[in-house]
Amino acid sequence: MRLRHWFATSLTFSAITLCGAEVPVAEAESVGMSTDRLLRIDAAMQRHFDAGNIQGAVTVVARKGKVVHFKAHGLMDVEAERPMEKDAIFIMMSSTKPVLGVAAMMMIEEGLIRPRDPVSKYIPEFEDMQVAVLKEPEDEDISPFRIDRRNLPEHRLVPAQTPITIEHLLTHTSGLASGGLGSAVSERTERTTLAEYIPTLGGAALDFQPGTRWVYSGGTGLDVVARVIEIVSGMPYDEFVQSRIFDPLEMTDTHYNLPASKESRRVVIQGRNMSRWSEETTYFSGSYGLSSTARDYLHFEQMLANGGELFGRRLLGSRSVEMMGSNRLGDLYKGFSQNAKGLGFGYTVAVILDPIAAGSRRSAGAFGWGGAYGTRSWTDPAEELTGVLMLQQPHPGAQYDFENAVRQAIID
Repeated sequence: MRLRHWFATSLTFSAITLCGAEVPVAEAESVGMSTDRLLRIDAAMQRHFDAGNIQGAVTVVARKGKVVHFKAHGLMDVEAERPMEKDAIFIMMSSTKPVLGVAAMMMIEEGLIRPRDPVSKYIPEFEDMQVAVLKEPEDEDISPFRIDRRNLPEHRLVPAQTPITIEHLLTHTSGLASGGLGSAVSERTERTTLAEYIPTLGGAALDFQPGTRWVYSGGTGLDVVARVIEIVSGMPYDEFVQSRIFDPLEMTDTHYNLPASKESRRVVIQGRNMSRWSEETTYFSGSYGLSSTARDYLHFEQMLANGGELFGRRLLGSRSVEMMGSNRLGDLYKGFSQNAKGLGFGYTVAVILDPIAAGSRRSAGAFGWGGAYGTRSWTDPAEELTGVLMLQQPHPGAQYDFENAVRQAIID
């Protein structure tokens, strides 16, 4: 992509307003940040745009409850040369997951579920699950991290030593559908609704003994939690998140099925067939599936930064936010590479434990997650800061440079 057309809109209004709710806008210096240094975000996005790494972006930064940066960069439709707009709608992919985390914390707060509850308490099909391991008895505890279905090793099934719990699912330590041997030997079933699909997973083989590894269940594990939420709340999952999260937070542009009236605001991803994203779904995943805007995800992250409250509406208690964003796994989480350092994992979110060891531009205690198409958002309690980066190309350099520019703009 050798594009030179550039467009960046600036934050010019006194408040971000949605349905009467406002997130205040302030001069950066009033909250301990530098206006001049925040301009380095624009420069970084420009460099990556010019290099063809990204087609465009929307970037938002808030500190101490005040928005200090909110800009659109580049193009939302390359072929049409249409400039990016601040209310552009992005495919969130796994940035959907922290929403599930908040929904689960609500149910934990209300005593309807407990983190260490076995899933079989709610979905009986999850009783007596098995783990796929290599065939030889001396290799009983061994299951490769990744398996090619076309070249399966000799294997057998052994009983799970502990039942899958809600916490296993929230922390990606369940062994369910995480791309290993069990995933490779298990049958795949069409996903129609959570109620129909999730019980079929009780017949799947696990990739490893629950609680012994962190391996990402990108598209399935959290869906089981979504189904449990349906059962204990008595509400379809999409209706639950709409009424309990999106409506109170004024997340008016966050949808599983994007209304036709908003399709024109969806970013047209260069090189991808966008027609599939216009198809209506009845499968409301806790793992993926949302489309949203930078503004809406700012509201979501700001609620977490505020300890569970925004616009005078409390979604969670402050201790529940702390619980969600705290490391639950000791030293078990080592990232996708399995050799990362200085990191932990909470409920659906990664946590910075040691910024130096992790090579992170966030502070210790910061937590968040991202999506496969490049979206990324986080809450940094130590700095009272939230950051939202909306991309549709997953470029690590652009992600790092955004976070670096945000961090070096802090001057107090």
